[in-house]
Amino acid sequence: MIKQYLLSPGPTPIPNEVALAMSETMIHHRTPQFNKIFDEARDGLKKLFGTKNDVLMLASSGTGAMEASVANLFSHGDRVLVINGGKFGERWLNISNAYGLNPIEMKVEWGQAVKVADVEKQLKANPDIQGVMIQASETSTTVLHPVKEIAKLTQNGPLFLVDGVTAVGVVALPLDDWGIDVLVSGSQKALMLPPGLGFIALSDRAWEKTQKAKLPRFYFDLNLERKNQQKGSGAFTPAVSLIFGLRASLQMIEREGLQNVYARHDRLCRATRAGATALGLKLLAAEDPSPAATGIYLPNGIDADAVLEYLRDKMNVTLAEGQDQLKGKAIRIAHIGYMGAFDVITAIAALEMALRKFGAEIPFGHGVAAAQEVLMEALA
Repeated sequence: MIKQYLLSPGPTPIPNEVALAMSETMIHHRTPQFNKIFDEARDGLKKLFGTKNDVLMLASSGTGAMEASVANLFSHGDRVLVINGGKFGERWLNISNAYGLNPIEMKVEWGQAVKVADVEKQLKANPDIQGVMIQASETSTTVLHPVKEIAKLTQNGPLFLVDGVTAVGVVALPLDDWGIDVLVSGSQKALMLPPGLGFIALSDRAWEKTQKAKLPRFYFDLNLERKNQQKGSGAFTPAVSLIFGLRASLQMIEREGLQNVYARHDRLCRATRAGATALGLKLLAAEDPSPAATGIYLPNGIDADAVLEYLRDKMNVTLAEGQDQLKGKAIRIAHIGYMGAFDVITAIAALEMALRKFGAEIPFGHGVAAAQEVLMEALA
């Protein structure tokens, strides 16, 4: 038997403690016993999202939370600014179009973070913009966007909606302190759970806007959910076992300490980038990397998808592919959630071996050594 290594940016590995919590005997979701577990998870999510307000748990993926934010905050024809620098920026655009909004698409080169000055220019040129939509961490390009700086531009202006699916639990995104109006995430990333839970938190002024918005909603009616979740359950059947696991994962995060969690992700990111650079490989996000995952261009003439298939099927190491125009050119190594120093070592060592297999003149150990230099920081 050969161990499998899951080093993709979602789903991510699940700790034994979380897996055991999810295997607990099923209980009914309209009972005091479940209410207690649900409320403890709610309290943990508030700390993670940095807000005094509710963080709602939805039986959906993170995309469901994105859709819920659009359906609850806008009306037909509202103009919104969509910052599109990757596959998930495109998702904001697609949701906006599906709900009949009037989006202004602000394209950003893949691998680059949006420039704050360019956002400011758009807001000044279009004073009727009702919302700004962005990814904190654009998973497809492994870029970190300047959320804090853009939040300053939207104070007392349009609502600021942030997809934090691969950012919440990786970097600080304090909703209340920064003035973020909507922050969404999903269970299968830094929260170390299977897919199936979406999370969404709203600012006070966003909650006020839900009373005026006129788009249709039913399952994703956030006011209905808020009313029910404040009573310790949900408007509809919640994902009971996932919520058992969520409580356990939040307890793990609290024990490690949020600042330590953020520092670990930063260190793993820097180690991965150091390893790739030592092998002479070009980074996808050279200037504004996300601590969730590292995108790496493979040498010319080497099919990245073939390398990924070899890694997965022969070496049992699963990394992530490049998407759209990056397909066959780039790979992504995740370092998000339940990952540590030796996951990075495994990823870099496996990459060295796979590249050698496909004819690249890669010196064994150079990437691993560079990563080790960074990882030693935690062992000083």
